[in-house]
Amino acid sequence: MRIPRAGSSPEQEAMLLLHQCNTLDHLRQVQALILKSSLHRHPFLLAKFLRRCFSLPSPEALPYGLSLFHHHPNPDGFLCNTAIAAHLRAGRPAESLRLFRHMQRLAITVDSFGVSLAVQGGAGCRDARAGCVLHGQAAKRGFSADVFVQTALVEMYAKTGGISMARQLFDEMPRRDLVAHNVMLGEYVSCGEIAAARKLFEEMPSRDLVSWNTMIHGLAVSGDLAGAREIFERSRERDVISWSSMISGYARRRLPGEALELFREMQVAGVSPDKVTMASLLSAAGDLGALATGRMIHDYVNKNRMEMDVKLDTSLLDMYAKCGDIESSLVVFERMNERDVFAWSAMIAGLANHGRAEYALELFSEMLSQGVEPNGSTFVGVLSACNHAGLVSRGRAYFNSMAGVHGIAPTIEHYGCLVDLLGRAGHLHEAREVIMAMPVEPDAVLWRALLGACRVHKNLELAREAAIELVKMEPWVEGHYVLFSNVLAQASRWDGVAGVRRTMKESGIKKVPGSSSVEVDGVVYAFIAGDRSHPRSEEIYAMLDEMNWSTGKKLTGDVAGAVEDDDFSGWSNESELAS
Repeated sequence: MRIPRAGSSPEQEAMLLLHQCNTLDHLRQVQALILKSSLHRHPFLLAKFLRRCFSLPSPEALPYGLSLFHHHPNPDGFLCNTAIAAHLRAGRPAESLRLFRHMQRLAITVDSFGVSLAVQGGAGCRDARAGCVLHGQAAKRGFSADVFVQTALVEMYAKTGGISMARQLFDEMPRRDLVAHNVMLGEYVSCGEIAAARKLFEEMPSRDLVSWNTMIHGLAVSGDLAGAREIFERSRERDVISWSSMISGYARRRLPGEALELFREMQVAGVSPDKVTMASLLSAAGDLGALATGRMIHDYVNKNRMEMDVKLDTSLLDMYAKCGDIESSLVVFERMNERDVFAWSAMIAGLANHGRAEYALELFSEMLSQGVEPNGSTFVGVLSACNHAGLVSRGRAYFNSMAGVHGIAPTIEHYGCLVDLLGRAGHLHEAREVIMAMPVEPDAVLWRALLGACRVHKNLELAREAAIELVKMEPWVEGHYVLFSNVLAQASRWDGVAGVRRTMKESGIKKVPGSSSVEVDGVVYAFIAGDRSHPRSEEIYAMLDEMNWSTGKKLTGDVAGAVEDDDFSGWSNESELAS
């Protein structure tokens, strides 16, 4: 710290040193000066000292500052407000409420700012009763027309489940500033009232970056990516939150190409990504299976010395697992300083999908021994591991332990894993019983799993039942016709196969062209069977023709039609279903 000029008063000296403080040790030195100079009763200086304590990133700074506050013999309202605000910034709303009540017991004068802080504490605690009491106190003290108090009350009612009451208060405000509008907008988004949020957004007399970002985030999270992109394009100013909200929205909706393309635009715009951006990009790379792109993102994180946290580490290990590099995924997992249930679940799922079932189940046991409680995603990975390894008894036991031991109600995804496990092992009738006994309506995924198992184990009777259910649910999906047609072909029911083709033709159901992608030099190229839109398509097909001659196999022509007759997909005709 810079030494104050000679001749300055102790108070000026302390103020100057406080301004320069950036570590807890510096603050302790200033505290020694304050005590030595008998300045510890100076309210403004002490408030500045406390604010400096609360602004430091050190985890010891907040309790250190509060200990000094609690030892003050006569704190005034200004000092108390400073401490209450510190609790709120630190995410301790209950403590802020307790301190406000302590102020009242000491008969310390409460101003409108203190009441607004207390109301924010009630909102943070989701304490509707405390909020109503504070509302009454605000009215009694004559603060009910204060814009800060009113804005805090709007937030409090919204957070405690009274969004209509919040809107009523908002509409009754004599003066609604930009902050009040942003609070109302944010609360609409938080409770999923996206249409109301959009209407309010369009009606706002003015907007700032917070307004634009809130609307982009709300629309993206709700799945309205077209609406989010429209607001994004309309915004004149964009920061990292604007870009990250859009990129995260694309990644969540399994649109990795759009997410990566927007990241390139973000770089051109000169906006530096943050950890949220990178986690979303890693998710996008994983969904594409673009290992080179994922490694480039990892390198970017390392080169820019981004501080790793559990969420970013989890996204990284998940990307490597989805891109086929399970060893790199394990390296990331092993070096993690902190692992939450999402990290464990991602690693277990990755190992299961790579056929390392025993390792996945060992990891699950280790997770439980470390006191980490599993969630639904964890059990999807565990059941998948049992499925890959054919561990029927263990799979049943894990499934039953979900509700019996861990209090997790199985979802349709868990039932799907169990049905697939039983079906693969040949327990077809038990798999059917699981479907019929489910507490929720089975979906097409379960019946398709049973139909697939019937194909493997050549059970035409159950296959017919599963096929009937599938066509009721999704008569337009050609894949269901494919599967049942193959079961019929295996049983040499060629009349049924012919009926499938006829039914598909009459219903206008066509085989969806297959597609694939390949990553070359960090760029992902997508290919659709029979597509000739690529500018070099003639060269591509010429190369495939050359490969045909060299291998003696038909690789192309119309790739979409390259399916042998006895593998033709289709649905059985009515006589076949009825037989």
